[in-house]
Amino acid sequence: MLKKTKIKNIKNLLVILLFIFPLIVFAQLTGRVTNTANDPVLDAEVFISETNQLIQVDTNGEFELLDLFSGKFTLTVISFEFTTVVMEVSAPNEIIVVMEPLSSQLSEVEIRARRDELFAMKRLQSVEGTTINSGKKNEVVLIGQVSANLASNNARQIYAQVVGLNIYDSNDAGLQLNIGGRGLDPNRTSNFNTRQNGYDISADVLGYPESYYTPPAEALQQIQVIRGAAALQYGTQFGGLVNFVMHTPSKKSLELKLRNSVGSYGLINNFLSLGGTNGKLSYYGYFQYKQGNGFRNNSEYAARNGYATIQYKFNDKTRIKVDYTKLDYLAKQAGGLTDTQFAAGPDYSNRERNWFDVDWNLVAARLDHEFNKNTRASIQLSYLDASRKSVGFRGDPSKLNQNPITALDEQDMDGRYILPRDIINGTFRNVALESKLIQTQDFFSKSVTTLIGNKIYLSNNTSDQGPGSRDADANFRIYSEDFPDYANQSQFDFPNSNVSLFAEQIWRLTDKLELTPGIRWEYIHTESKGIYNSVVYDIAGNPIANNGLSDNRDLSRKFALLGLGISYQINAALQLYGNVSQNYRSVTFSDIRVASPSFRVDPDIQDESGFTLDLGLRGRLKKILSYDLGAFTILYDERIGIVFDDRANRVRKNIGKALIYGVEAFTDYNLMSIIDKDSDRYRFNIFVNCAVTGSEYLESDVPNVEGKQVEFIPGFNFKTGIKGGYRNLLLNLQYSYLSEQYTDVENSQLAPLGDSRNGIIGPVPSYNVMDFSVSYRWNKWKVETGVNNLLDESYYTRRALGYPGPGIIPSDPRSWYFTLGLTL
Repeated sequence: MLKKTKIKNIKNLLVILLFIFPLIVFAQLTGRVTNTANDPVLDAEVFISETNQLIQVDTNGEFELLDLFSGKFTLTVISFEFTTVVMEVSAPNEIIVVMEPLSSQLSEVEIRARRDELFAMKRLQSVEGTTINSGKKNEVVLIGQVSANLASNNARQIYAQVVGLNIYDSNDAGLQLNIGGRGLDPNRTSNFNTRQNGYDISADVLGYPESYYTPPAEALQQIQVIRGAAALQYGTQFGGLVNFVMHTPSKKSLELKLRNSVGSYGLINNFLSLGGTNGKLSYYGYFQYKQGNGFRNNSEYAARNGYATIQYKFNDKTRIKVDYTKLDYLAKQAGGLTDTQFAAGPDYSNRERNWFDVDWNLVAARLDHEFNKNTRASIQLSYLDASRKSVGFRGDPSKLNQNPITALDEQDMDGRYILPRDIINGTFRNVALESKLIQTQDFFSKSVTTLIGNKIYLSNNTSDQGPGSRDADANFRIYSEDFPDYANQSQFDFPNSNVSLFAEQIWRLTDKLELTPGIRWEYIHTESKGIYNSVVYDIAGNPIANNGLSDNRDLSRKFALLGLGISYQINAALQLYGNVSQNYRSVTFSDIRVASPSFRVDPDIQDESGFTLDLGLRGRLKKILSYDLGAFTILYDERIGIVFDDRANRVRKNIGKALIYGVEAFTDYNLMSIIDKDSDRYRFNIFVNCAVTGSEYLESDVPNVEGKQVEFIPGFNFKTGIKGGYRNLLLNLQYSYLSEQYTDVENSQLAPLGDSRNGIIGPVPSYNVMDFSVSYRWNKWKVETGVNNLLDESYYTRRALGYPGPGIIPSDPRSWYFTLGLTL
């Protein structure tokens, strides 16, 4: 729990500042984009280079840029069917932009070149809708600009230009996303606040923030990543925010997109989307079916994913939308490997009856209203009804000194398995209501934007563990009556409630300098109510005692987080930004739940806290170079981890205080602007993405930890790529390298052969991977193909403690994919 500080007066002052609403209206620019016949150009996008503001016109071809200072600006308007318009305008003003039609259809290279002009190193605007992004390190992945294996959600390619990410490769064609950054565990992206169209999608934001659902890349317009400073608006996590923004409805009455993909190891992916606008009503939806076998035995999977949104615009000021998302998938899991097994062959599997099932149902509704040119509000309501189920053999739980990876899954003379499987079933039901109000006005002739908001979050989740059947099918029923002395048995309820209030302001002290103070107040109530069985066995493995033990915990806490951002626009093409923000991670259900007799939870376990500091410089040099250079520091107090006690039991507890620091750099070179700046037929770009990170445990009560490196941190994280093209042909070659990283707090080396921890502890070795992709567009058709892991590197990115292991989870070898797309 956060300790009371001596800066109460500063907090009070910030609160006073955040609620000042002055009276004078700021500058704005409004207009309409038409063709020569005075009809609206519905796909036109309007860009102000001096402020990096980008908006799309509405159904009347009209646009509105608020948040501007009085003065002159460079306005760029693009449409793929019209000639680009670049003009100098002054604000405040109301203008008409007339666009001339193109004499011929644009090639794929020309389309990419036009988008690159606007989107190169695109960042979120200082103010977007009812959010404030000023002074925060943020990155935007534009899916339409990505050359990647979208059918398999290949995270290594999709997030190639997001600096410092550590990615767990999955063997299920991207059904789950596992990304972390700056020393945060990538497992199911649990250290980010994950959202879709602005609402939560994880199992439980505070109690169990793991993301079993990830939207397919083919359905996304963009992915927004905001680092630790996002704690004030979106949640308290150290990682920040990952927001998946779905495609918006087409301005046409009906648009259909069909993508069919095939690939290595039985991959089949079918994606169909429909969208359109009719008057005030617009809609979009998709359905995806995906199946495959995986490169290892016992790795087949099948998934169905659907999404639908309906949006209604009452008038120019009020609109409402309703979303529904459905995912269900079933995957067989091949289990983990020891170091010896991996060296002998990463495709090996000795688990034939391990299964994993996910069922996700998500409903959300949002109301946006503009009171006037200066004031907007939004209300968003979301509801999740979901479950995850796992069944599998992970060794005999009564044999604590047995390695669960190599334990033999024995069968009798009739071929029937002797031991029951282990089952863990979880259900998640939660509701969230989030409201925001944003207002921009002048204060002593300087523009001030104020955001206030609140969030109410209620959840009631369950987790049941016990013996499964002795069969090999995907049966998730618990058979406690048939196996009453099974070691791993528990039933838990996890009610959770959270109320938060937050506020941020942008103080524009000069025409170039913005200061963004913020505060977030939280009330969190977390409960764990349940029982688990404590079974004692004699030396022969026979049960001699079986007692049900209660494990009830009730944690309530209140605290405030502060943050301060700064943004200085050195010139139209160069910006200096910085931010310091407090962060907080509450104890999760996974942290406090007792899962097996060999697992312990420190009764004094408490929440984690700390702060994130970012400082960076971003900009571009004409059309030649885009860049973002930065440094960061994270102080992580009471970091939770797992150690082994003197009886070889795993113990989850607070490890101590950790310091993580590093430098990050991203650059994109447009070499064609040097070779032939007047050519629109060719494209030739090189990008470099590099992060150098250091870390240390500064303090710890755990022996052999102080002074050690923090786990999940590769010291050197490097990605680079070449993007080339001619007319409708595009090619992309990408190289990724990550140095060695530790996987536990004691920086353990490989366990010796025969050790029960072999495969579970030890570092992840360095690895390098190359990916190649190519695409060609012809009228309404598009062909995409490529090869992932081009050089057939044998490597892995994780050592799992539980599912889908335990043990080493090998990454995919060389694989290919082919996609045929049609847009009507």
